[in-house]
Amino acid sequence: QGEKLWDALRISAYVFSTGLLMFTALVNSVSWLMQNITVGNFWQTAWLKFYDHMEGDEWTIFFLGAALVPALAFWGFNGILLVADITGKPTFITRYRIQLGKNDPVDTKKLRQAIYTALGNQFFISLPMLVPMFHIMQWWGNTFSKELPTFQWFLVELSIFTVIEEILFYYSHRLVHHPVLYKHIHKKHHEWTAPIGVVSIYAHPIEHIVSNTLPVMTGPMIMGSHIVSISAWFSLALVTTSISHCGYHLPFLPSPEFHDFHHLKFNQCYGVLGVLDYLHGTDRMFRQTKAFERHKVLLSLTPLSESIPEPPKKAE
Repeated sequence: QGEKLWDALRISAYVFSTGLLMFTALVNSVSWLMQNITVGNFWQTAWLKFYDHMEGDEWTIFFLGAALVPALAFWGFNGILLVADITGKPTFITRYRIQLGKNDPVDTKKLRQAIYTALGNQFFISLPMLVPMFHIMQWWGNTFSKELPTFQWFLVELSIFTVIEEILFYYSHRLVHHPVLYKHIHKKHHEWTAPIGVVSIYAHPIEHIVSNTLPVMTGPMIMGSHIVSISAWFSLALVTTSISHCGYHLPFLPSPEFHDFHHLKFNQCYGVLGVLDYLHGTDRMFRQTKAFERHKVLLSLTPLSESIPEPPKKAE
């Protein structure tokens, strides 16, 4: 265990040091661009116009930013995926299917149930949870400032949000896999062994609170973030989890192989980033599969299921 901890720390140090260098280069480049082509002034002016148009109504601004915009991002992205899931077209998407032969086409009865549950979780769980969050953000006093946060500070916040979400999601996710909780709570989510995008929030209400919503909300509440940062983070989190569940390893998007394998095997790959899974040994089986070899950003148009195919099954 000591060696595993040391290996995990070394990997983490490498990832964070590399990320820090890239982050510094990105910040310097973007800062120069923003100063020279006035992108920052454009967004600041647009925000002030919007704020004045809403007459400073903080609840309406918060609702639009924390609820409406992320919901539009979620259903807009999943709407495209649902067309592919239902019709099998366009082939540009379906040819990148991870679990070949699954959801081809998707079971419409199961799909309707998933959509109804996802909408219910959004309207009756996520939306009410925004009420106490709104009062917490008012207490901080920065959320509705007329001055937008700098791009550099948003990137810092994004990094902190990601780490907090990873920790809270990993351990809450493992908790609902306890046999007692799994049977009554988490089993619902795992009805889909080959998930699709909308299944990302197809869950029991308790799980939606503990594992889906709180890990994403906690970072902004701790940081006292601006509503624009909250809106961007919520939208990014919803689209990212949709990618993780979508069932397609599409070019130039983050790899969904890690979480897809979790739905296939149930007891592997609990986290998002994979660092905690490595530390706890909950990715050991995954690392011995072809799925692990395919767990990378696809930078060509050739599906990884073709370039790195599964080994042929042994004849019985």
